[in-house]
Parts: sequence; structure tokens; C-alpha cells
Amino acid sequence: MHVGLIEDDILSRTGGIRDAILTSQPEQVSAVPTYGVAVDMGASHLRFVLADARGQILEEARERVQSEAGARGVIAQIREGIGRLVPEGESLRGIAIGVPGAVHPQTGKVFEANNVPGWREVDLGQELEDAFQVPVFLDNDANMAAIGEHWRGVAQGVDNFVFIALGTGIGAGVFVNGRICRGHSGSAGEIFKMNVDWTKWNDDFPDTGQFETYVSGLGLAAEGRKVLPSGNGVNASTLAEERDARFVFNAMHQGNAQARAVIENSFTMLGVGVANLVSVLDPELVVLNGGVVKGAPELLLETVETVVRRIHPRPPIIRLSSLGDKAQIWGALSTLLAPTAQFAIRPATLPLNQ
Repeated sequence: MHVGLIEDDILSRTGGIRDAILTSQPEQVSAVPTYGVAVDMGASHLRFVLADARGQILEEARERVQSEAGARGVIAQIREGIGRLVPEGESLRGIAIGVPGAVHPQTGKVFEANNVPGWREVDLGQELEDAFQVPVFLDNDANMAAIGEHWRGVAQGVDNFVFIALGTGIGAGVFVNGRICRGHSGSAGEIFKMNVDWTKWNDDFPDTGQFETYVSGLGLAAEGRKVLPSGNGVNASTLAEERDARFVFNAMHQGNAQARAVIENSFTMLGVGVANLVSVLDPELVVLNGGVVKGAPELLLETVETVVRRIHPRPPIIRLSSLGDKAQIWGALSTLLAPTAQFAIRPATLPLNQ
């Protein structure tokens, strides 16, 4: 039996989660034109991918997140982006989306997306199911990326690993015994709240948390502006531009010692955070990915490995992702093809119109 995007929906309810198990016989795949859409809702960009029933990518589109439009505006942007991608007159059979925030396993609601002002307890999945009348599967973006890495990347065949997404923000997807670990409320892996300096346990941090304040693109941009006053963000017109740390990496590559110190400090703190995760989870592998990784991959890997080895005499393997910025997309496509494999999250919904 091929678990895919075609055939009738079998709706079931388990522990408050309503799943759609979409099945098809192999011979049906080519007989019925059918499409699925994978969406990567990043902190600064949206990516849309149209795929067929075998998970082959047919078309892609990318655009900047209109964060200033608030939650309603971003939902409309996602809805319109999906609509533009599906061929006119053709059937859409499912949507999978990774979002920059925790998704509650029982309700399917996205707690918050700190790149979108006003995003609190948004039922994005229900909104999209109402709009397109197809199953919609949601997960945290780092979870989706971890699923993609397990399917197509360096974590193939590895049942216990941590995927760390280091971009505008920071998060982690955790695999334990071959399954994604979401925790009680969907917040497992939300390491942006982690504190690696016990003396600051009572300090007030913004929604980003202590760890993300320093170990992330937005943290690097903020620290970079302190030593590079003419850098990005001084005249930024959007939230995404303000959080873009590329100017710090550019300055480092041009020989600026202060920029290098900012980056090395951030990478060292990341190493301490990774070591803490290793202490708790004992993974076989740690995978690093994200926009910040691309800024200085060799320096990042060397720094993190040095710190982790100093703390752990038998550290796990630490590697860079082989999927780059498509890890989340592959995870979303894997979810579309086999939604039950990782117990995909879907909002409670009325039976779909067929």
C-alpha cells in the first residue's frame, strides 16, 4: 500500500487529533492527476512548492513574509500563494506547512510566530482547510526540517538525533527512537527559550528568550549594530531587514575583528547549548542548518565541535545539513506522502467535501 495524496479521506480522531490518512494503490498514481502543496513559512520568507503524488517537485515560488500585515495579512498571503501555484482546473489533495512556532498536537493551533506581530493561538490549519477543502498538516518548522533530514538528508537511518535550525531565530527538531518528539504541548525543541547563563535566570528577555537573543540571526544583527553602527537595521524598512545578519558576516569576511568576535561569541554559546542538549538527549547525531550556518559554516562547525568535545568526552557526530534551505520542504512533502508516519498534526475539522 502506498500512502499518498490520492483516494478518499479516512477521517479518524485519536486523542483529540483529527488525522486524514490518504491512500492510493500504486497503479492509481499516474491515472489520477493530483497535487499537493508544501509550504515553508520561515521567519523572513515564504516558500511554496507544488508536488505530484510521488513527491516530485513540479514548481516553486518564494516571497518575503509580509510580517507588518499581522496575522490576518500573513494568512491571506499564504492562501493566495497556494492558490497561485495550483494549476487551473486541477485538484489539490493536501497541504503541509512548517511554521516558526509551536503547534499544539491536540488542537493544531500555532501558539505564536514571533516574526508576525499579533500572532497568538492562530488556527492556521483550519483557515486553510476552510479555504481549500483539503487536509492540512502543520508542524513546527524545525520539526518539519528534522523529518526532511531523516527522509532525504544526513540523518537517514539515524533514529536519535537533534536538528538545529539556526536562521533568523533558533529552534530544534528532536528525533527519539525514530519518532519526532513534540512533547506535551508541542513545545519540545523550542530551544530559543533556553538559558545558558544561570546568573540571568531572573532577567527579562523579549519573546525571543535568552538563547535566541544571542544565538540567531536577529541576535547577531542586534549585537553587530553595537560594533558596526553603519550596519544593517539602522535604516531598515521592514522587520525582516532589521533581523538580517548578513552585514556582520560580510564585515568579518572583510577582516573586521569586532564582527568576528561577535560571531565567535554567538557560535561558542551555541556550542554550550548543543552540549546541554547532548546531556539530556544523548543523540547519535546533531545536524546544523539555517541561514546563519551559511554565513560561516566552517567556523561554526569547528567552534561547536570544540565546545561540545570539551564538555563531553564521547560527543555525538556533528554535521551540517545536506539539504540546505529545502529541509523543511522535504519534511512537508514527506508528511503529505505519509501523514501517519510521524503522526502528523491536523486541526479538528468537519468532514471534507469530496
